Amino acid sequence: MTDRLTELKENLERVRRSIADACTTAGRSPDEVTLVAITKTFPLDDVRALAALGVTDVGENREQELKAKAPEAQDLDVTWHFVGQLQSKKARSVVRYADVVHSVDRLSLVTALSRAASSESRSIRCLLQVSLEEYGPGSAGGSRGGVEPGDVPALADAVAAAEGLELGGVMAVAPLGGDPAKAFDGLASVAARLRSDHPGADWISAGMSEDLEAAITRGATHVRLGRALLGTRPVLG
Repeated sequence: MTDRLTELKENLERVRRSIADACTTAGRSPDEVTLVAITKTFPLDDVRALAALGVTDVGENREQELKAKAPEAQDLDVTWHFVGQLQSKKARSVVRYADVVHSVDRLSLVTALSRAASSESRSIRCLLQVSLEEYGPGSAGGSRGGVEPGDVPALADAVAAAEGLELGGVMAVAPLGGDPAKAFDGLASVAARLRSDHPGADWISAGMSEDLEAAITRGATHVRLGRALLGTRPVLG
């Protein structure tokens, strides 16, 4: 086993223990939580190594990296997630390669994704990115993006009605400098209201390396982990 494969194996075991511990605290089964490995800036070899170790879900946050890696990994049994903020003009490229888009935050993007999915004869699962900035320290925390909670129902209805799209649930990033527990409590409330109108939209994508436990104890079904799994990101030139 190569040094890098050994490192990834050890990191994955540590991450899975953390997920299991958080699930125990929450009275949940680890089977209820899907690990999405965020491989931005890391090479395709790492994607292949993670797949060999049993990771089935891989995420990218830049369209350029997604379209570079995914076509070269068609032999792998992985689901590709796009988790970054997405320009409408890049929707067609993302739809060609991603199975799930986590960052749907406006009607114009719904229109662009639907048009692209129909053109490519694909069905794309969409998560609504919800802004949790109200739980942050204000402008000092910086914006993490997303639709305001009060605008979620209308956007959800638009996704549910759009050709080629499937409404999957919600996604959020805890605000910088805020309390992730309070933020994810707020997200759980938004998710519950969404499920009352769209029972099948039961995904909650929340939690990264630094706030994994807070997300899982508040219902996250998908956690997006990069640094804890792959280590310090390479500096791109």
